[in-house]
Amino acid sequence: MFEPLTWALVALSLLAMVYALVLAARNKRIDWPVLGALGVIEVALLAQLVVGIVQLVGTDRDVSGPFFVGYLIGSLLILPVGALWALGDSSRWGAGALAIACLVVPVLELRLHDIWVA
Repeated sequence: MFEPLTWALVALSLLAMVYALVLAARNKRIDWPVLGALGVIEVALLAQLVVGIVQLVGTDRDVSGPFFVGYLIGSLLILPVGALWALGDSSRWGAGALAIACLVVPVLELRLHDIWVA
């Protein structure tokens, strides 16, 4: 796996989580800056999906392919679901749900890293 991308995704997702928590604490709905950040993270996750599959096909490592691809796809899907939830909920809990989705991405990224290096 391309480790700099993994660590960049962890950092960006945690920053987006902090921003969403600030919005939740201020009882605000999510706004365009957080949606823009989610878009950047999604593009990076899509790039990681492509790079991860290409590297999986070309490796001789003992990597569990279904788990690895499942985590790649799962990490790509979690932010849009969280964003839709946040857009649909006009209370502070919408931003809170987005913060949780942003926290799930680093967890999935670290698990991907563990699968790859194990």
